[in-house]
Amino acid sequence: MDLGASGNDSVVTEFVLLGLSETPALQPILFTVFLLAYVATLGGNLSILAAILAEPKLHTPMYFFLGNLSLLDVGCISVTVPAMLRRFMSNNRSIPYGACFSQLFCFHLLAGADCFLLTVMAYDRYLAICQPLTYSTLMSWGIQQALVGMSWAFSFTNALTQTVALSTLDFCGPHVINHFYCDLPQLFQLSCSSTQLNELLLFVAAAFMGVAPLVLITVSYAHVAAAVLRIRSAEGRKKAFSTCGSHLTVVSVFYGTGVFSYMRLGSVEASDKDKGIGILNTVISPMLNPLIYSLRNPDVQGALQRVFTGRRPPE
Repeated sequence: MDLGASGNDSVVTEFVLLGLSETPALQPILFTVFLLAYVATLGGNLSILAAILAEPKLHTPMYFFLGNLSLLDVGCISVTVPAMLRRFMSNNRSIPYGACFSQLFCFHLLAGADCFLLTVMAYDRYLAICQPLTYSTLMSWGIQQALVGMSWAFSFTNALTQTVALSTLDFCGPHVINHFYCDLPQLFQLSCSSTQLNELLLFVAAAFMGVAPLVLITVSYAHVAAAVLRIRSAEGRKKAFSTCGSHLTVVSVFYGTGVFSYMRLGSVEASDKDKGIGILNTVISPMLNPLIYSLRNPDVQGALQRVFTGRRPPE
């Protein structure tokens, strides 16, 4: 631990991330597993993005938002996994104070934008199914851009607020984080000053960026379910539900792990469990999202086939 003098206080200038395992024999195995997961995530999400850009049939609001979600997934896993792979290679687990805070800021920026974008996607499905006659007007290109821009703006504000508030805390030892990336709950445990304000800010953020979007998603899909059940054709009901099923699966994974992770502040015993939740949030979810969205979507499957084979889309 490097300590620097600041008045009469000693301050931590770097942290040590314990990572997933301290067993040397497991390091090469973990490196290989997470490298493959990272490559698969990049390949899957960038393939989805390429398919959306190349296929005119996918130039719709739903796929515009899906393309943005793919970019967020690439960013989210890139914030945590490459640094973890580097530590596996070098066996150096230290992370400078500034780098730790930068990682935290980027993670909350991307995860927050994910929260709002999933809400926007639910709203899009509500308009498409419940307001089909006015859908093109209510979801114009300008409105799509504005909704994505607002998602980024709200998330940036929260990430900056959390990071600045965290920087006001004193860290005077210990400096060991029982996790594989820097996050708020673990850093709260290491602070030697009061974290009451920080925990309040995190609670407010959880309500604004977690509970409120989840309520809006639930309300949107309640209206969607009511509208779909009024469709007389079984084929029509199946098609309508199929456009929502993938999104609901992603929402369930994202919010389920997020709520479990951040609603247990101060629980030291849960640190090892937090690593599992962190893997779900930062690795498994971004890796599975392309599969979830393409598995039962013939339009995406056809576009992906044309991207990989080089065939032109039908006129």
